[in-house]
Amino acid sequence: MDIKALISTAQAMVADGKGILAIDESGGTIKKRFDTIGVESTAETRRDYREMLLTTPGIGEHISGAILFDETLRQSTAEGKSLVAVMESAGVIPGIKVDTGAHPLAGHPGELVTEGLDGLRERLKEYAELGARFAKWRAVISISESTPSDACINANCHALARYAALCQEAGIVPMVEPEVLINGDHSLEDCYEVTELALRRLFEQMYDQNVMLEGAILKASMVISGDEATDRASVAEVAEATVDCLLQSVPGSLAGVVFLSGGQGDEEATAHLDAMNKLGIFPWPLSFSYGRALQHPTLIEWGADIVANVGSGQAKLAHRARMNGLATLGQYESSMEPG
Repeated sequence: MDIKALISTAQAMVADGKGILAIDESGGTIKKRFDTIGVESTAETRRDYREMLLTTPGIGEHISGAILFDETLRQSTAEGKSLVAVMESAGVIPGIKVDTGAHPLAGHPGELVTEGLDGLRERLKEYAELGARFAKWRAVISISESTPSDACINANCHALARYAALCQEAGIVPMVEPEVLINGDHSLEDCYEVTELALRRLFEQMYDQNVMLEGAILKASMVISGDEATDRASVAEVAEATVDCLLQSVPGSLAGVVFLSGGQGDEEATAHLDAMNKLGIFPWPLSFSYGRALQHPTLIEWGADIVANVGSGQAKLAHRARMNGLATLGQYESSMEPG
């Protein structure tokens, strides 16, 4: 383990004004997104789409890294240049999703546990050789009258910690993602309680597994009302609750916190991040690792004409990246959005 290299990479991932582009959708997920725009999902169209994203002019100004799917890490542009080389030349750090998905947790109907630890040491070695410098593992935690159970939280946090230790052994920065799902009618207070519990358990497990927090990143859910709640919390309430929850449960030595958008609207996710950073200075940078909330406008634009709209699609991504970059500094204003 090269401690200095891990810390340097982790710090670069959350550098001022920058965040992470999440383009690690599995084959099934990217197909669903392509279906919405009437584009067939093939190895070529997936390559063309992700090549468009990663060759956006000036992408490195506000995007520090990108999480890739296994297929993308191995692909080259239409002209034959590896996408990893494209990223490196743009100053974007290559990352890789390494879990194998969430599966039913035996004995706990309706709950999931993320799998993928078997053979992970060997896969991480290969990914490092292919150019990946950080990795991501996502756990899923749902809120309902009967969930989450202690068993679900414990199983997922243990797996996240073991994955993180294996990453650092391989010289790769781990991004740990205990996502508390937005789905449901739960209150802001319910989300706070579950999120705090999950984060406390996660860092207890990471401590037990000897994970060096200075070389690790947390991909966190915001403390937010369920998407079916009748009285949803305001932007200011979400920002205050999220920051308070993090201060109560996340060690100050952690390299940084990046948020997932988790079903929020594009501008909504930006506004929440900005409101948090307007609250003050924290022990760790607060940044973003958005997938749909960064890509959605670009996907729609590109889908209208996948040949002619490459440039206009890139302009959509550049705008959303810049807005979120400003939000990491607490300098975003809704008036900056197009009318």
